[in-house]
Amino acid sequence: MVGSGIAGLFVATRCARAGLSTLVVTKKNLADSSTNWAQGGIAAAMSNTDLEAHINDTIEAGCGLSQPEIVEMVVRDAAKRIDDLVSSGVRFDSNEDGFDLAIEGGHSTRRILHAKDATGAEIERALIVEARESPNLELLESHMAVDLILKDRTAEIKGIAGIWVLTPTGEVRTISTQAVIIATGGAGHIYRQTTNPPVATGDGIAMAHRAGAKVRDLEFVQFHPTALALPGERPFLITEALRGHGAVLMTKENMEEWALAGGSPSDYSFMLKYDSRGSLATRDIVARAADQEMKKSGENCVLLVTSHLEKQSLQERFPTIQSRLSNHRLELGIDPLPVAPAAHYMVGGISVDENGLARQCPTCSNELQYPGLYAIGETACTGLHGANRLASNSLLEAVVFSHRCAEHVIQNITASDDNIDLPEWRAEGLSNLAEHAPLRSDRIALQTTMTDDVGLVKRDARLQRAQRRLELLREEVDRIWRGSLPSQEVIELRNMIHVSRLVTAAALTRKENIGLHHNLDCD
Repeated sequence: MVGSGIAGLFVATRCARAGLSTLVVTKKNLADSSTNWAQGGIAAAMSNTDLEAHINDTIEAGCGLSQPEIVEMVVRDAAKRIDDLVSSGVRFDSNEDGFDLAIEGGHSTRRILHAKDATGAEIERALIVEARESPNLELLESHMAVDLILKDRTAEIKGIAGIWVLTPTGEVRTISTQAVIIATGGAGHIYRQTTNPPVATGDGIAMAHRAGAKVRDLEFVQFHPTALALPGERPFLITEALRGHGAVLMTKENMEEWALAGGSPSDYSFMLKYDSRGSLATRDIVARAADQEMKKSGENCVLLVTSHLEKQSLQERFPTIQSRLSNHRLELGIDPLPVAPAAHYMVGGISVDENGLARQCPTCSNELQYPGLYAIGETACTGLHGANRLASNSLLEAVVFSHRCAEHVIQNITASDDNIDLPEWRAEGLSNLAEHAPLRSDRIALQTTMTDDVGLVKRDARLQRAQRRLELLREEVDRIWRGSLPSQEVIELRNMIHVSRLVTAAALTRKENIGLHHNLDCD
């Protein structure tokens, strides 16, 4: 198991519980995952009367590109998986009617389970406790996966034999395994501004693709429309649940009009020019609208207004956000919050089937299964999200596919009689990476290229320019990679360049504007 978010820990604990010897490799601490940073919640149709609506909302948000059978499978399995999380110790907020359900953009009704505005952290807390208490489960923190080891790289149908892992001492350990489950999250840090934790550098996607796994839909990168935008500060996610609670997006001009005329603030939001749902439109629409308004005004943000809402209930419902705002002398219920889009979620990823089993043969029409290689969570592309992810469907997808993946691994992985002589990592004659000062500037150059040329709104010429610049970066880092001892810094940069090239190529290939992909030359 590579990764320690909701997907990785859920699978690992289930496999260990079934008696399988299970190893979790995570490059930082267990809690350093996108799950831990997820504020909003987990979408789930908790009654049969909501099933069809949740299915329809997901397909509509995905602009018709979601796979209907996958959407139905995930939505219908949701309630059982929520029960699993509760059994694992997750404490969702409740009221006298049961779960305290919220609504977010793109949803037609309240179906978001949450734990205040720190739902991901609560899920991660419970799963970490369970993982540390699980027999048959070894946890390797501060260990980074480097590359997959194949049984026969020349074979038509490849199979997994093991994995190379960088240890905290700088050595590369060779680990033999029957199966590798990749749950390394997304790649938000290929962009300059992202809501993702520092570990989100596309490692799993790059590693799997180098080993011959198929990837898909990487042109669909979701930018969250409301990241706190303060000079000199890292973007901080302002959950969509805040808009579900009544917060409204405005420009300075909108606020002036509202102050003069009064009435409902929703009537003055710039979002009404773009979608009748206003501030509760889907993320692709809201992010592009905010970007367009910022370009018109020359401002570096739009405003999220909450002054019309009851201050105390807001701050009690969103304590994580208020705690961060307090550092900047801002208050929910009083101050307009400066927000701007930031890279948030990779809709595309490693192509998998309904059990999380990866596919291979990325250049041919026949999608062969990849024995022993699984991908779950944000690093995978399951077909659920289509061209745009519906809010709070990510944690749901992760837990549903984690359960199915665990069941498949338990049923299909048995003790092996294979006696494969695994290759050790080559290390002779390699220099120390400390000599290579350009790495930091290369990373900045990569993020600048992706932000400026492969961002929210694209053009063919800029995408082509990005390809040329990324190729130069690839050549530079490849020279360092071949001649140096590995380090987390160079492994991450190598992976970021690999994923960036895949995203750029996918964006050039997509010739229609749909969902998260918007190319002005396709209008």
